[in-house]
Amino acid sequence: MAGLCVVTASILLSHLDLGTEALKLCLQVAVGVAVGALFLAVLFNRRVSEDRRQIAESEQRFRRAMEDSAIGIVVVGLDGRILETNPAFVAMLGYSREEVEALTFFQITHPDDVQIGRETMDALKAGTVNSFHFEKRYLRKDGTPIWAHLAGSVIRDENSGHPLYLVSQIENIDARKQAEARIAEAETRWNFALAGAGQGVWDFDMRKGGTTYSSTWVKMLGYADGELDGDPDHWLTLIHPDDRETVAEADRAHLDGNTPYFEAEFRMRHKDGHWMWFLDRGKAIERDEEGRLVRAIGSLTDITRRKETEARLTVSAAMLADEKERLRVTLQSIGDAVICTDAANRITFMNPVAEKLTGVAGGEALGKMLGHVYWAVDEETGHRIGVTRPTVGGQAPADQNSRAVLIRRDDTRCSIRQVVSPIINDRSEFCGLVIVFQDFTDARALQRQLAHAAAHDALTGLANRSSFIRAMEALVDQARKDGTSGKGSGHQFMFIDLDHFKLVNDTGGHAAGDALLKRVAEAVRGVLGPEDIVARLGGDEFAVILKSGSAAGATIAARSIIDAIGGLDFAWDGRPHVIGASIGLAAISANCGEVDEIIARADAACYAAKAAGRGCVCVAPDENRSSDRTETPLAAAS
Repeated sequence: MAGLCVVTASILLSHLDLGTEALKLCLQVAVGVAVGALFLAVLFNRRVSEDRRQIAESEQRFRRAMEDSAIGIVVVGLDGRILETNPAFVAMLGYSREEVEALTFFQITHPDDVQIGRETMDALKAGTVNSFHFEKRYLRKDGTPIWAHLAGSVIRDENSGHPLYLVSQIENIDARKQAEARIAEAETRWNFALAGAGQGVWDFDMRKGGTTYSSTWVKMLGYADGELDGDPDHWLTLIHPDDRETVAEADRAHLDGNTPYFEAEFRMRHKDGHWMWFLDRGKAIERDEEGRLVRAIGSLTDITRRKETEARLTVSAAMLADEKERLRVTLQSIGDAVICTDAANRITFMNPVAEKLTGVAGGEALGKMLGHVYWAVDEETGHRIGVTRPTVGGQAPADQNSRAVLIRRDDTRCSIRQVVSPIINDRSEFCGLVIVFQDFTDARALQRQLAHAAAHDALTGLANRSSFIRAMEALVDQARKDGTSGKGSGHQFMFIDLDHFKLVNDTGGHAAGDALLKRVAEAVRGVLGPEDIVARLGGDEFAVILKSGSAAGATIAARSIIDAIGGLDFAWDGRPHVIGASIGLAAISANCGEVDEIIARADAACYAAKAAGRGCVCVAPDENRSSDRTETPLAAAS
């Protein structure tokens, strides 16, 4: 640079007409300028080198601090992209550095906390804030959330002041958050448990100047929170005068180390003036070097209702004893079996009739669970008939059952009729059960006989006309609900009339006819399935409901019945008799009409079969057809 200045000056001077002295002066000035420029250049280069060295050292310090930091450090662009991060942050989230730096902070933030980051970013861009710190949840690579505390600032352009990027320090506080949650949950459970149990807590601490009481404690006595705090002896003034000495003795015994904890029952005056009973329990948990009490904690429980109950029980004990004796004599004398239990289902009483029916002596049964002595099942299902306590606050009517069976220890059975009544006291509390039962074996057998006789034909044992009509009405109603067409599926009605049966009655008498009708019933029943219904409508007329199947399947079944009846090997007084049957079929469907209409159609089809030569099956026409003509009879042999 200096040489260039000298050369330039020489060239310029050569073109100027100057004197010797002037020329020397100019050359001296030029040399001075060149030397100065050289000195400045040296200084500039040295400053540039120093700045570069400082920048490199600063960058190295930042790099080492970032790489070796125990907490996460992240550089985030204004668009949310992660520009750079350190090992602590990627380790916290379970990613690699490349994976994290390919994401935005929105992608790794818990959805519920994304808005916090957006609001902070907007405020930084708007220039309203330059730094930030808050807590939020990130999402690990496996999707689990983790709590973190963020503290950082925005880096701005030195000239324009525009934000360039953010630098955040991110501390893992997940363990602390979980600990806080556990503590809060435990405290909540503790407070709920105390409030639910109706217990208040007191805390005597000399270092804090007295006694503090929980909200439940003061509310039980009608005071407001904090109204009784302070003076450790103030609560003694609220105790009933007759109980103060008892409380003082219990207190001295505990402080002297004679009892593991302080416990006393006493009366305290409510703020409105009435007396309440309390159970106070506490324990000294800290003493000073001289053994003087420093801190004690205890609880106060309202036992007023219990005390009132005890008082009532004391007054009525003699009356209850007399009443119990009268009830015992009464129960011993009645003809029904009686078993009483307590609330836990343990037997408390059995009268002699119950001992006889169960086969267990009363002395052996007392205190045992009910199921060890009394086990009743439903006669039809075989399931145990439960004798459970009523729901809390619900009605408690007596439970009657007339189809119970008592199973004894030796596996013998006895039909009984039982009535189970819960015992509820005047406080609507369940106290036990009273089970009254009778031997109902003979009556149950008679009921079954009467029920069977009412629904079955006395001669053949098949369903009688009335029970058959009821069953058919139910099937017709169901077909209407289901919309069964009757063409491809559903139920089929079959009307059967015996051929040549009158000849048997005329030649062999009614005894022969009855015997033959029994054989016919067995034959029809033997051809059909167990779900099909077979009935004798009267005389030599029978009816069948095929529970499932098409008209074609019903025709096949009808032919089988005709073959079975025709093939009966029946003889009376040495004389063989051969009979046949004619059958009319009608479908049971949604639009088949009433039961008597179905029977009438099948009856008409049966007569058509008889007119066609007997021993035939004839299917009634579809009820929707305009023609009343029955279909062509089908010969049984065809």
